[in-house]
Amino acid sequence: EARMLKKMQICLCFFFVSGILYEISLLSSWSFSSMPMSKHFLTPEQVLNLGKSIIFLETTERLEPPPLVSCSVESAARIYEDRPVIIFMKGLTSDTALDLYSSYAAFSLLSSMKNVFIFPLQMEAVFQETPLLQWYNQVVPEQEKNWVHVSSDASRLALIWKYGGIYMDTDVISIRPIPEESFLAAQKSQFSSNGIFGFPAHHKFIWDCMENFVLKYNGNIWGNQGPFLMTRMLKTICNLTDFKGSEDHSCQNISFLNPQRFYPIPYPAWGRYYEVWDKSPNFNHSYALHLWNFMNHNRKAVVAGSNTLAEKLYKAYCPTTYKDLIQNAELRDFTYSEDAA
Repeated sequence: EARMLKKMQICLCFFFVSGILYEISLLSSWSFSSMPMSKHFLTPEQVLNLGKSIIFLETTERLEPPPLVSCSVESAARIYEDRPVIIFMKGLTSDTALDLYSSYAAFSLLSSMKNVFIFPLQMEAVFQETPLLQWYNQVVPEQEKNWVHVSSDASRLALIWKYGGIYMDTDVISIRPIPEESFLAAQKSQFSSNGIFGFPAHHKFIWDCMENFVLKYNGNIWGNQGPFLMTRMLKTICNLTDFKGSEDHSCQNISFLNPQRFYPIPYPAWGRYYEVWDKSPNFNHSYALHLWNFMNHNRKAVVAGSNTLAEKLYKAYCPTTYKDLIQNAELRDFTYSEDAA
């Protein structure tokens, strides 16, 4: 009887361990092969803890992602199909999420993609156990003239430090995978952007950036907590020099990627994305393209049939957004105008 009892205990232990391993395997594959609705049972922490996430942020109260945001997320989901792509939205709550999936075209489009997750952005939780929490508890958002940008600068640092992965602005169209794990993107020689960067979790450089964020905080200077922060912190550990050709630079295991990787069209020429080119560039040296929406201020948009460079990018890298949000929207507008007439 004692031997039988011991065998039963061993069997029960085996089944218990097997069950845990099975649950882990389910989570690690995050049910890509199952129905998209199964995603809604996962928490942000469960998805982020899988690692190598692609992270987007929306720090305004806006709830309907415009076509450029949708294109950015869709293109990342297609290029990084084996990685979770997450968009955190400040205006979203757990109560409104499911309603939005059905009532907004962009939400329905993005949520149907098997590796795209849309979560509320809860800043206080994001800043826990980071140097940014004390700053967040003391700052008064209503008195900050650049709060949307500053809160985004802080949130992206905390999320990448805690969980690792790649952060991207919502006006970045992915065109091929970024091969680097620890990298910053040069906007120009000796100047780093913070519109796209990637690091493994708990990387010292990101921790140092958060400490400097608080130490040198000045919300009145646009970019002081963003690209200027990244640049001054990179200069403390690297001797930055000008780029030659399409080479990348490297310092202390951090790759400082050539402006051609993400900014082949510099910000003074941002309007060229919305022009018709005699011969479209091939962007052979680029991993993604930053469309400078801050400069655009939403004045220019992709129009079906315009043959602009941006339209060609939408067709190639976010075809579902192009079809569902641009072509169909224009068709609906045409039908409405015909009915009105």
